[in-house]
Amino acid sequence: MTTNPPVDQTSVKILGPPGSPLGYMIRDFLHRSDIPFEWIELTDDQQAREKAGVSGLKDGRLPVCVFPDGTRLECPTIRQITEKLGWFRDPSRSEYDLAIYGAGPAGLSAAVYGATEGLATVVVERHAVGGQAGSSSRIENYLGFPSGISGADLAERAREQACRFGAEILIGREGVRGELQPGKEIGYLADGTKIVAKATICATGVEYRRLNLPNEDRLLGRGVYYGAGASEAALCRGNEDVFIVGGGNSAGQAAMHFSPVARSVMLVVRGSSLKETMSHYLVDRIKSSPNVRVLTNSEVTALQDDEDDESLEKITVTNRITGEQQVFATKWLFVCIGGDPNTHWAEEIGIVRDSAGYLVTGPDLPQPNGRPDKWPLSRSPYYLETSAPGIFAAGDVRHGSIKRCASAVGEGAMAVAFVHRYLANG
Repeated sequence: MTTNPPVDQTSVKILGPPGSPLGYMIRDFLHRSDIPFEWIELTDDQQAREKAGVSGLKDGRLPVCVFPDGTRLECPTIRQITEKLGWFRDPSRSEYDLAIYGAGPAGLSAAVYGATEGLATVVVERHAVGGQAGSSSRIENYLGFPSGISGADLAERAREQACRFGAEILIGREGVRGELQPGKEIGYLADGTKIVAKATICATGVEYRRLNLPNEDRLLGRGVYYGAGASEAALCRGNEDVFIVGGGNSAGQAAMHFSPVARSVMLVVRGSSLKETMSHYLVDRIKSSPNVRVLTNSEVTALQDDEDDESLEKITVTNRITGEQQVFATKWLFVCIGGDPNTHWAEEIGIVRDSAGYLVTGPDLPQPNGRPDKWPLSRSPYYLETSAPGIFAAGDVRHGSIKRCASAVGEGAMAVAFVHRYLANG
C-alpha cells in the first residue's frame, strides 16, 4: 500500500487539500480495505484547477477520487466508494443460520468457521473489514507470521477465506436495533435492511475512545486521528514531529511505524511506565529507537489550531503528578487509548452488560438462582453466550476478553462451536 509515488497504475488516486477530514477518511478506508491508493496533495488553487479540474482549494467537489478505469467521484461518501469497488450488496437470503455483526478478527474468524461447517452465514460490517486491527501497521506476535503482518493484510486474507467458503459480507451496513423472537433474532440495519438469523454472534469490538477536549471533533482528520494511523505514515516523512497518546500495544506499534519516517515520535502515557500495558518486545524496541521518547504520568490537555487553515498546530501536555505543562508544535496527534463498546442495542432488548457496557457471557453472568434472571432454558448459558439464548459475544466487545488479535480469532471460532450446540439442542 502506497500513498506517494512511484505510482501504481492500478491504484485509486485521491486528490485533495492538506488537512481534509474526508480525504483522511477515504485514505483510512482504502488502507484498511487493502486497496492501493495514491494521495495527491493540492497546495494551491492552480494545482486544484490543473490536477483535479476544480475551481480551487475550497471547491466543494474536493477531494476527488479517480479509479483505474477512469471513473471520477467528487467528494464521495464511503458508501459510494464501496459501491464502486463492487462491495455493496444486499442480503441474498431471507433467513440465515448465523448472523455475525462486526468484521474484525473475531467476526472474520467466526465467518470462516461458520461457513466451512455448512452454516448459512452473513457478516455485517459498518465500516471496513478488519476492525481496529485493520489499522495496525504490523502485528508481530500473531502465530505463524514470524516477520509480522499488517492488520489490513491479515484482514484481507481472512475476508477472502470467508468468502471462498460461502460467507456473505455486507460492507458499509450498520446494525442499529435488535429484536428477539422464538428461535430467531432479527437485526435491523440503519438503511432499513432486516437480517433474520437462527443464531447471532456480536463481534463489534469497541469504538475509539476520545480525549474529550475542546476543538477535538473539529480537528478530526485535520491533525487529530484515532488509532494507529497506518495510512498516514508516508505523509509524516521528513521534518515532522508525531505524538501518540496511549501506552498499549497499538500505541507501541504506531510508534514503531512512524519512527523510520518522522523526525521524532513522542509517546504520551498516563501511567508511570510502559511495562504494565505493553508487550515486552515493543517496550524493548521503543527503548532502542533514538528518535522515540516517552512522557510518562502525562496526558494531552489542550489542542490549538492554526487560524489560517484550521488544522492542528500545537498541543499541551500536562504532568498528572506535578501539574507542569509543556506546549509542543505538531500537526500529527494519534490517539490510541482503547475504546468503548457500542452495545446500546443490547440494553434495549435486555441483554446483560457490565458497568462499562461490555456484553457479559456464560459463567460471568449474574446467576442468583443457578441461572440468569429471565433465562428461559433448562440448561445454563454456554461459555460465550449472552443472557439471551442464541446470541453470543466474541472478541473485544465481550466482558473479560483478552484484548489481543489471536484471542479474538480464537473466540470467534469457539463461538461457532457453541452456535452448533445451540442449533442442535436449543
